[in-house]
Amino acid sequence: MPLHSKPTLAQQEAHLFKVLSSERFLKMEGLGNEVAHFIYDYDPAWALDVAQAKKRIKTKLDTERGIKVFEINLYDLCVELLKARNVWERVLAAEPTMDKPDFLKMLQNMLDPQMHLAPAIKERIAGESFQILFLTGIGEVFPFVRSHTVLNNLQTVVSDKPMLMFFPGRYEVSATQGSALVLFGQLKDDSFYRAKRILDQEA
Repeated sequence: MPLHSKPTLAQQEAHLFKVLSSERFLKMEGLGNEVAHFIYDYDPAWALDVAQAKKRIKTKLDTERGIKVFEINLYDLCVELLKARNVWERVLAAEPTMDKPDFLKMLQNMLDPQMHLAPAIKERIAGESFQILFLTGIGEVFPFVRSHTVLNNLQTVVSDKPMLMFFPGRYEVSATQGSALVLFGQLKDDSFYRAKRILDQEA
């Protein structure tokens, strides 16, 4: 799709289905040595509609093409991990009383992508049969989990299947500054170079 046009959500949904169901995408062709990680960046105001579109795409891929999608919601995963380590109640109790920077640091340590999230994702996908991985819940886990650190730590964990991250914001690609994820269109994440914008992909 041309970068200068602003396709409607319905057009984006149709494009996503076309790309995700293509042999080229599923076989991870034309990537050179890059991992098959993609980003769907969308207007945060569309969040509820995108959630519905995502459900329709998953159902359509399954029923019409026999393509299974496995979804991992990062927020749900974080809560599961904290509960499994018996610290969820402690986190809830600490939030009102701790300074925000201290609370943030505590959560970032508890949910370190390299130490905790990537191994948990690896464990979950190991027992599943699927062709595409959806990664959601990005906005809900900011700022204690940063999207670029998750992506960086998943390069070896999710390497044999294509992965699509749903990102509420903008994925900016600059010839001079590399790529940046701008969450909610306002909060700039650190540079990330490996993922590709799904709306720019051809089916």
